[in-house]
Amino acid sequence: MRRTLEGTNRKRKRTSGFRARMRTPDGRNVIRARRKRGRYRLSV
Repeated sequence: MRRTLEGTNRKRKRTSGFRARMRTPDGRNVIRARRKRGRYRLSV
Protein backbone atom coordinates (compact mmCIF):
# COMPACT_ATOMS: atom_id res chain seq x y z
CA MET A 1 0.00 0.00 0.00
CA ARG A 2 1.25 3.48 -0.83
CA ARG A 3 1.44 6.38 1.56
CA THR A 4 -1.14 9.13 1.22
CA LEU A 5 1.19 12.10 1.03
CA GLU A 6 3.71 10.66 -1.36
CA GLY A 7 5.29 13.09 -3.78
CA THR A 8 4.46 16.31 -1.95
CA ASN A 9 8.11 17.35 -1.71
CA ARG A 10 8.05 18.63 -5.27
CA LYS A 11 5.00 20.78 -4.51
CA ARG A 12 6.65 21.99 -1.32
CA LYS A 13 9.76 23.07 -3.19
CA ARG A 14 7.76 24.69 -5.96
CA THR A 15 5.58 26.75 -3.65
CA SER A 16 7.97 27.65 -0.84
CA GLY A 17 11.45 26.92 -2.19
CA PHE A 18 14.14 29.54 -2.62
CA ARG A 19 13.68 29.93 -6.39
CA ALA A 20 9.92 30.28 -6.00
CA ARG A 21 10.47 33.05 -3.43
CA MET A 22 12.91 34.92 -5.62
CA ARG A 23 10.45 34.91 -8.50
CA THR A 24 8.13 37.54 -6.99
CA PRO A 25 8.84 40.89 -5.33
CA ASP A 26 6.95 39.86 -2.19
CA GLY A 27 8.87 36.61 -2.06
CA ARG A 28 12.13 38.54 -2.22
CA ASN A 29 10.89 40.61 0.72
CA VAL A 30 10.32 37.39 2.66
CA ILE A 31 13.89 36.26 2.01
CA ARG A 32 15.21 39.71 2.94
CA ALA A 33 13.24 39.74 6.19
CA ARG A 34 14.47 36.28 7.13
CA ARG A 35 18.08 37.25 6.35
CA LYS A 36 17.66 40.30 8.57
CA ARG A 37 16.42 38.17 11.44
CA GLY A 38 19.39 35.89 10.95
CA ARG A 39 17.44 32.77 10.10
CA TYR A 40 19.45 29.56 9.78
CA ARG A 41 17.17 28.38 6.95
CA LEU A 42 15.85 31.01 4.59
CA SER A 43 13.43 28.70 2.79
CA VAL A 44 12.60 25.02 2.40
